[in-house]
Amino acid sequence: MTATLTTSGSHLLFSELEQPLQPDFRIEQEYWQAGVEHVAGVDEAGRGPLAGPVVAAAVILDPSAAIDGLNDSKKLTARARAMMFEVIVSRARAVSVASVCARAIDACDIRKASLRAMTDALAGLAFAPDTALFDGRDIPNGIRLRVAPRAVIKGDGRSLSIAAASVVAKVTRDRMMMCLGRQHSAYGLEKHMGYGSQAHRDAIAARGGVLRVHRFTFSPLKSRP
Repeated sequence: MTATLTTSGSHLLFSELEQPLQPDFRIEQEYWQAGVEHVAGVDEAGRGPLAGPVVAAAVILDPSAAIDGLNDSKKLTARARAMMFEVIVSRARAVSVASVCARAIDACDIRKASLRAMTDALAGLAFAPDTALFDGRDIPNGIRLRVAPRAVIKGDGRSLSIAAASVVAKVTRDRMMMCLGRQHSAYGLEKHMGYGSQAHRDAIAARGGVLRVHRFTFSPLKSRP
């Protein structure tokens, strides 16, 4: 299946190909060839955990500054992600990170909070991109760019720009959770990063949740009195 996008009199043809073995610049290349220079990749980390913020990152890579080994953050070890984070920050044209806290997630829902974080990350870039590639199916409302943004399903495994954003978001969130873990040592947040491991669920069952840290609209927290 293909989809055609028109901008400034040029036609961009996007091939809906099978996911490559690792992300590449094929999607971005079609923009660049049409004169759309600055393409931002946007992704988030932390939709599923029971604690902590959802964190989003936006990254504009320099196509002339190759980053060997860059991949979807889920396919990298923690050590490799940390090393890759430093390379991305040093070589990218622009990087921005934004987060939405647990309390704000409870006040709306995780989907809205994720879209808000992605919107804020994109707005925080040092300069406005010409367009943006969002991981997944959703594009936040109100994004105004020279070329309409695009949602890319499994984008962190297809687009290097999105993969870079996934690494930045994941490493940033993990570091935030390590800080929270030191402040709330009974929950082991620095080990499971707020996800619903058995140890985390046992700690919640014994102690309840922590205000501003846990998501009280998520099970099993929402079922507690």
